[in-house]
Amino acid sequence: MKKVLTIAGSDCSGGAGIQADIKTITAHKMYAMSAITALTAQNTTGVYGIFEATPEFVGQQLDCIFQDIRPDAVKIGMVSNIEIIEVIAQKLKHYQAVNIVVDPVMVSTSGGKLLSDNAIDALKMHLFSLATVITPNIPEAEVLTGLSIKSKEDMQEAAEEIAKVTCGYVLVKGGHLEDCADDLLYIKGNTYWFESPKIDNPNTHGTGCTLSSAIACNLASGLDIVESVKKAKEYITGALRANLKLGKGRGPLNHCFNL
Repeated sequence: MKKVLTIAGSDCSGGAGIQADIKTITAHKMYAMSAITALTAQNTTGVYGIFEATPEFVGQQLDCIFQDIRPDAVKIGMVSNIEIIEVIAQKLKHYQAVNIVVDPVMVSTSGGKLLSDNAIDALKMHLFSLATVITPNIPEAEVLTGLSIKSKEDMQEAAEEIAKVTCGYVLVKGGHLEDCADDLLYIKGNTYWFESPKIDNPNTHGTGCTLSSAIACNLASGLDIVESVKKAKEYITGALRANLKLGKGRGPLNHCFNL
């Protein structure tokens, strides 16, 4: 059985973060492990509190995982401060982790801020350089580049800019476009578009977590990055089309729609 590690924050309402990741990994019939960077008090209507783990405890979790059940892929989600980012980078280098997917989580679907401003540069410096692929959505790509992204041409420009600080692929997700939900995968001048119509479903809590975890699963199974993104896109499209309706705000996906 393939093993996938998620390094992220906990969502007590189960729709995003560690919980979404574990559901996604399980739906891919793989073994899920987690290193929790923060506890959050949140639900479909917002984020109401964040309690961060200490960097030392995050490092201890990673030691326990890599020294016993080595992951075949690693997904990194919410990492809220510089010290946690630095210890994660140190441990991943030490254990020579492979198939690393970095989802630069900055703001929750409901609008809650999840990353301090001074941690963005640390994210770029320490984790982007280790990543096989990073997966910003359009608002995150705007923060990372300072660009305004309104079109597919803007997505291309942003991907080229972000690629300057990473050795791997950049996947700019187009779910915030008005007329489509096309995603752009970019590396070294090569572009791959994954086209999708907008799905009429306001319940998108945890979509970024889910997609990045699905990509990690596909990489763990031995697929190349292009096929990994393609299959992950198909999975999240199915999870959205299942049209689960829970909660009073932007509800979660049905991660187990295909089981």
